[in-house]
Parts: sequence; C-alpha cells; structure tokens
Amino acid sequence: MYTKKICLFFIAGTLLWLTITFRFSINIPLLPKETPSANTLKTTLKLPKDFKITLFAANLPGVRTLLPTPTGDLIATLPKKGQVVLLKKTPPNPKTTRQAHPLLSGLNLPSGLALYKNWLYIAESHAIGRIHYDSVSQQISGDYQTIISNLPNGGNHWTRTIKFSPDGQLFIAVGSSCNVCEESNNFRATLLKYHPDGSHGEIYATGLRNTVGFAWEPDTQRLFGVDNGRDFLGDNTPPDEINWIQKGHFYGWPYSYGNNHPDPQYGSEKQHEITRSTPPYHSLSAHSAPLALLFLKHPRFPAHLREKALITLHGSWNRSTKIGYKIIAVDLNDSTPNRQHDFITGFETQGNVIGRPVDIAEDRHGNLFLSDDFSGTVYKITYQPDQNQ
Repeated sequence: MYTKKICLFFIAGTLLWLTITFRFSINIPLLPKETPSANTLKTTLKLPKDFKITLFAANLPGVRTLLPTPTGDLIATLPKKGQVVLLKKTPPNPKTTRQAHPLLSGLNLPSGLALYKNWLYIAESHAIGRIHYDSVSQQISGDYQTIISNLPNGGNHWTRTIKFSPDGQLFIAVGSSCNVCEESNNFRATLLKYHPDGSHGEIYATGLRNTVGFAWEPDTQRLFGVDNGRDFLGDNTPPDEINWIQKGHFYGWPYSYGNNHPDPQYGSEKQHEITRSTPPYHSLSAHSAPLALLFLKHPRFPAHLREKALITLHGSWNRSTKIGYKIIAVDLNDSTPNRQHDFITGFETQGNVIGRPVDIAEDRHGNLFLSDDFSGTVYKITYQPDQNQ
C-alpha cells in the first residue's frame, strides 16, 4: 500500500510538472481495476443495430495488435511483456477464461504482426523478424529470423505496424522519436517498403508523424493511413488525419499540420516544405489518437458498412476534456461533412474511461476483434441480423 501511494504521488507530481511546463491540460485516465463485466458492456457500449460485443480474452496487459489466423485463432502482441501470444478459438474448457499461449518471448517491444506464405512476421521496435507458423497445428517451427535490423529503436513512438500490400510487398510504419523535431534518422516518421525477405528496402512516404494504422481500400487499392498530430497546441489543434498515402509524397510533419498550416516551432522559413506537403484526405478531431484502420471485406456485413473504413480512436490525454475512446466509420468516397459516423461508443462517459480501443481485425468468418490496452482485454464483435425482419 505504501509503495502504491508513492507511485501515485510520483504520477501526480509528473502530471503537474507537465501541465505547468506546457501550459496545457494533461488529462490521462487512470488504469481500471478489472475487465469490464458483461453487464457493463451491454449497458454502457453503444453499437449499431444487429451488432453485439462480448468478451473474448482478458488479463492481457497492454495488448496491442491482433492477427486472425486462417483457422480462426487469434495471435496478439503484448509489447511491454516482450511476447507474442496465441488466443485459441476454442478454449479447453468453455467455462474458464481463455488462456494466452506464448509463441515467442524475450522480444523488444513487439507490436506489429503479419502472416504471409506460412511465415509469421513480427515487428519489434528496432527490427522485423519472421518464423514459420502452422495454423493447423497452432505451432511455430524453425529459427526466428531477423530480416530487417536497422530500424530506429524506441523513441516516443516505438510501435512498428507491418502489413503486406495486395501485390505482396512488406510495408512498415515508423513513427517519430519526438512530439515535434527535425529527425536525424531518415527512417523516422515514414512508411517503408520491402520485399518479403527484407531486401530492396525503400522509403515510400515521409512526413507521417505517427501513422500506426494503414490499409488498402479493397476496390481501388488506394492506401490510406491514420496519423496522430503533435501535442501541446491546445485542445483543438492540430487535427489528427486520414491520409491517402502515395509513393514519394511528403505529408507535412514537422513543418506543417492540417491544411498546410505552418507549425509554430518548425514552420518558419520552411515555405518550400509546406508548399510541397500533401494535406490530409480527411481530418479527425485533435488528440483523438487514431490507431487502426480496417476496411471490412466479408459479404455478411451490410453493404453500406463495407464501403467505409472503421477507425479506432484510442482517446486523448493532452486535452482539458476527453475525446476519442470509440470506433468510427468513415466513408472515404464521400466528400460531404457527413462522411463520418460513430460505430461503437461508450468506452468513455463524462470523463469515466472503461477502455481504450487499439486494434481492430476481421477474420475469415466475418467476426471482428478489438484490443483494449487499457484494461488488457480483447473483445469479439459479431453481426447477427434478425432474419424475421
């Protein structure tokens, strides 16, 4: 108890120092004591008609990326524990809590995951590795191979998202090391592209402060990513972003934000950089912290929803009143102000936080899975329309 009081005193002192130093509100939610109950999920979270959310797995501290396997299991990363774990589709005993089975341990902040041609790819903070994975036996085999070893390590934004493009190329998102600065490592604040074996690396796009989530639109194959704007410019500045990410384009950071507005610290005398910057495709609320972007593919979902991108908003910390803490649906083919709608809300109510959405993934059967690193929980979201209507 004494140690707990010291920790709380230290946290409070740190927040007070940050508030005084930056003259903006620091509003960080404290950790909940337990996973939200089934009744809390039912009464607090709001979903569209015919959608249902249930608990899939708990006791997963800091759970981040979710990767459904071809057989319906789920692979997840626990960065702070240095682990990649398997969450089996069917637990040994349906009455017990689903257990996490470690696949790999001792990793350096593993965050991103991808499956490609029987290889499980893992993004550590400093490197990309891979190992053979058999989805039928639910086992890894052989040696863990590091195929890319020169990524900048750590920093403010230490996660590394990885995905394979429709033509089989490996893309890696590397965030900035800082809130706002001019980086010395040109891999920072970029999207990188490699062959599957880690060769032929290139910088695909730049000026992306922290693009954690990205995905290809199924019909057009356009690549979209969500980017987190800088902190300490007030409650409503700068907007977070959805960008149409194109090869060779520069997206503004650290010299500009939003519709090419000069950054007050780094925009001076950088008009050339600001002019060549590609503005956001769509702006999101400042500090809402978008982390994942998913285009639904399964035909069981309503057609209107399959035309939109689902985006998780992790929620603000650098804001006087909280914002985010939900999942939204955005129609990227609609240019009207009504292109954005709430999909799941209720993780934050009047300042009370029960969850912070991180990653959202779809399996082959049309089930959705959502990770919450705040309570260490994975949720399952199903769509079950009433056939009698």
